[in-house]
Amino acid sequence: MDVILPATIDPAGAAGPGAGELWVFGYGSLMWNPGFDFEERVTGKLIGAHRSFCVLSVHWRGTPEKPGLVLGLDRGGACVGIAFRVAAAKAEATLAYLREREQVTNIYREAVRRVWLKDGSARTVPAVAFLVDRGHTQYAGRLSPDERLHLIRQGHGVGGPNTDYVSATARHLAELGIRDAEIDWLTQRL
Repeated sequence: MDVILPATIDPAGAAGPGAGELWVFGYGSLMWNPGFDFEERVTGKLIGAHRSFCVLSVHWRGTPEKPGLVLGLDRGGACVGIAFRVAAAKAEATLAYLREREQVTNIYREAVRRVWLKDGSARTVPAVAFLVDRGHTQYAGRLSPDERLHLIRQGHGVGGPNTDYVSATARHLAELGIRDAEIDWLTQRL
């Protein structure tokens, strides 16, 4: 079950072992461009949601006239990504930054989800994750591979070309040894 965080929280609401520490789960650009300071970076697995190109980007990687397509955590399955541990002193500022970055159009539901760390410790941590809101107008649902490719090729927004986003995510996943069939298929055709 998701724990939805209010606009201002006691950072201990998504705390790790240290009082007030915050864990954040990244599955797309947060993996390779977190934009916040962290104390620890660990490969982790979130169960109950999977990485999917299911979000029409009308700001960062596209425009309303020519949307791009970016990743969302969609329900079902599992996702291997990166869990970041943020010191208690930086937890509130990190949450404020993430909300400004990820919630430009409120396409995501901010939640705390259990993440299994893949560092040999057998630890699980509650981490802030941004899950796609299937009821939002930017939710693209299941598109054909060619439709996804078209949107990615046309997308260009404040964050640059959509193709750069896909390529950077693919490179980072490869560096981590994470295979993603959808991203592999797309990068071969970009």
